[in-house]
Amino acid sequence: MSCFCYTKKFLTKIRSIRFRRITASNLRARRKLSLKFSSIGFDRKATKHSVTKGDSLENREAERKQGYMEFIKGRVSLFSFTVEKKWALPIFVGSLVFAFLLLTALNMGVLASLSTLNAVLFSRQSVDGRSSPVFVENKLSPASPPPPPTIFVPRLAYLVSGSKGDLDRLWRTLQALYHPRNLYVVHLDLESPRAEREELAGRVSNHSLFSQVRNVHVIAKANMVTYRGPTMVANTLHACAILLRKSRDWDWFINLSASDYPLVTQDDLLFTFSTLPRNLNFVEHTSRLGWKENQRAKPLIVDPGLYRTAKSDVFWVSPRREMPNAFKLFTGSAWMALSRDFVEFVVGGWDNLPRILLMYYTNFLSSPEGYFQTVICNSPEFNATVVNHDLHYISWDVPPKQHPHVLSTNDTSRMIGSNAPFARKFGKDDPVLDVIDAELLRRSRGAFTPGAWCSGDCSAVGDAGKIKPGPGSLRLAQLMNRVVQSNAFKRNQCR
Repeated sequence: MSCFCYTKKFLTKIRSIRFRRITASNLRARRKLSLKFSSIGFDRKATKHSVTKGDSLENREAERKQGYMEFIKGRVSLFSFTVEKKWALPIFVGSLVFAFLLLTALNMGVLASLSTLNAVLFSRQSVDGRSSPVFVENKLSPASPPPPPTIFVPRLAYLVSGSKGDLDRLWRTLQALYHPRNLYVVHLDLESPRAEREELAGRVSNHSLFSQVRNVHVIAKANMVTYRGPTMVANTLHACAILLRKSRDWDWFINLSASDYPLVTQDDLLFTFSTLPRNLNFVEHTSRLGWKENQRAKPLIVDPGLYRTAKSDVFWVSPRREMPNAFKLFTGSAWMALSRDFVEFVVGGWDNLPRILLMYYTNFLSSPEGYFQTVICNSPEFNATVVNHDLHYISWDVPPKQHPHVLSTNDTSRMIGSNAPFARKFGKDDPVLDVIDAELLRRSRGAFTPGAWCSGDCSAVGDAGKIKPGPGSLRLAQLMNRVVQSNAFKRNQCR
């Protein structure tokens, strides 16, 4: 019996410790727990001894439950009374303060301000047009549609160059490309007769719209340009420097020749480029030189165009040189669209790499197909901005020869299917140009390509910042989805 009493005291002490913090809200759970504690058995010897004394286990269990419930009732009633008495006054005072603040807020119109702030913070479009988080509440409650995002229309800076006999072809390309928002540098090289160069300058200066907008500039001092030598690179850098001096308020530089032609309107192109980051550079490139390593990289050439006024072909000198190990060579297309930041880097040359590579490519065969590619891919500041595309449809032989195929009406479907904004190479006044004017540009012969900027018959400028994209923008969107928005953008960079 003494063992039983000792065990009872031990269990009572455990219960007092375990249920010291019990509250009315968890009474039911604690009751279950008490049953578990009450089921803790004595040791086998004590239990046997108790039974032999004649004590009923059922009676002892009932006695423990009754004593436990009396203990709980006393604890619960005392604790709940203490809590209510302690917190009644603070709760009452807090309720009065909250009611006073609520009435004050309603009178001062603060809630209206909060609703306005909520609309700004949780709108579907932010001020700069980028997506903001979309919350469930926006979907559950009707709201007025957000205003359309502002389109920041970019400005393009073009170089359109030609040679002997290209005056009319260059003029037609310029008219097809023209938009009063853009900048244009036109150039007929030193091989073209002086009369053609003066005729080009006269057409620009006497044109009423060009005189009004003043965004078309003629390189008065013509350069000698040999495609297979470095003089074409020098001419491109010259045009970049002129454009930077005329204005720094432009976003991309695009070089074209008189044998190029647009496949979309400038409204289509400006609209598409307005959706792109301004630091992208469209430069077709690869480090897999292949046959070009032995036929272009290792031979040493000299371009007479650097020091003579008459055009002549490049010539080879010996010995051949080894491949460089201070930088990695890249090759690609001579036609590109460069960001203004990269143009400033190449022309300004605050890093010495552009100058070093310019001297290296002075003796490189077909240097226009390697200089800009090698500069940008060896520049950590810009090599992550390269899009591996030249924005052109060009039909080449396999392996490619010095010049591509001349395009005709048989190539129309492939040109359109490429989704490229430009194509080359076209013959002078080829019928395919009339097809492009009629079906893609909606342009009349001798007139500008119509756009939202036009006033009347496009003889005057209405709103130069207004654009109206057409079907060409849908094709360009497909191209950008493939070369910019897909995994190919990173996968094809400077490889």
